[in-house]
Amino acid sequence: MKAQHQVILSIGSNQGDRLETIKKCICLIHQEIGTIIRLSRVYETAAWGFDSDAFYNCALILHSQFSAQEVLLKALSIEQKLGRIRKNESGYQSRVIDIDMIAFDEEIIKTEVLSIPHPLMQNRKFVLLPFQDLKINWVHPVFHKTIAELITDCPDQGDCIVVESLENPLQDAIFFQKIKHIAFEGNIGVGKTTLASKIAEDFKGVKLFERFADNSFLEKFYTDQERYAFSLELSFLADRYEQLSENLKLLNLENNFLVADYHVFKSLIFAKVTLEEQEFLLYKKLFEIIYKEMPKPDLYVYLLQKPEQLLKNIQKRGRSYEQGISVGYLEKINEAYLDYLNLQTDLDVLIIDMSNRDFVNNQEDYLFVLDEIQKKIQE
Repeated sequence: MKAQHQVILSIGSNQGDRLETIKKCICLIHQEIGTIIRLSRVYETAAWGFDSDAFYNCALILHSQFSAQEVLLKALSIEQKLGRIRKNESGYQSRVIDIDMIAFDEEIIKTEVLSIPHPLMQNRKFVLLPFQDLKINWVHPVFHKTIAELITDCPDQGDCIVVESLENPLQDAIFFQKIKHIAFEGNIGVGKTTLASKIAEDFKGVKLFERFADNSFLEKFYTDQERYAFSLELSFLADRYEQLSENLKLLNLENNFLVADYHVFKSLIFAKVTLEEQEFLLYKKLFEIIYKEMPKPDLYVYLLQKPEQLLKNIQKRGRSYEQGISVGYLEKINEAYLDYLNLQTDLDVLIIDMSNRDFVNNQEDYLFVLDEIQKKIQE
């Protein structure tokens, strides 16, 4: 299951400094709505449907966790920030900026304020040619035609001329070309799987996610920790070792980028918190034998969050067996992680303080995480 939607937006301007306005619009979309993955070239076309100055138009692919209706509202807000005033007049008008949603995944949406795919896209070269630049395998869900087929059938005979190439806001975020294996870790409820999934989708990484849902001891552990702690931790260790070994053998890291939502040493962290002393010493011996054989990530990112916020996240996601988790238990896990990370010599560790940040609902917080990773790699 994808963490984000693929959204295609078309941007146009025919007033003022058209190119500069489009660039500002792109930056705001990237900061407020979602991650811009790819941009088209900028095309100049005559005003369509009315007499006015020529338009500059481009298109972009956006990854966003927001619904289509939320994307629309945020796009309208950006138009207002850039000075557009919508008039209650019929017909086409000049505009300093215009953001149209052309596609939302391959969904068909019809409401009073939103029609997806855009009902006129097949008639407009200034939409289709930039869309074609994006080079994605998209089929119109109503007409069942590719973009190339829609261009062939398009009745628009007007000129549509390339005038400029744009720089993607992610242009500087080339750090994943320098690392092949990144692991995200954190306490229960910090959102490591969501973050890892977003990054894998945005940067074409291969996902390696923990199979906690398949563990038959997990729910039993939360009911009776003393009885099932050792069985749970041992089963997790075996499964993590098996999963990492199998996947890394199959994966060619010369051509792929691996994004994991765990590193195997989390087994030792949780075992230290949940097991009594004699059990932990036995467990540690087994762990150290396995850990020597395991490949290490190029970068290990620990997401630090306050236990009180973690508890809210846990309650919100609603897994019944987690609802008995206490703030005290989460504090012990945080302390165990930090103590262990401070002693690490064979891991490149980055700790990101996520207090008062929400990378799920706030795009700027997600970009903050990417920036922290980039700064670490550039050191």
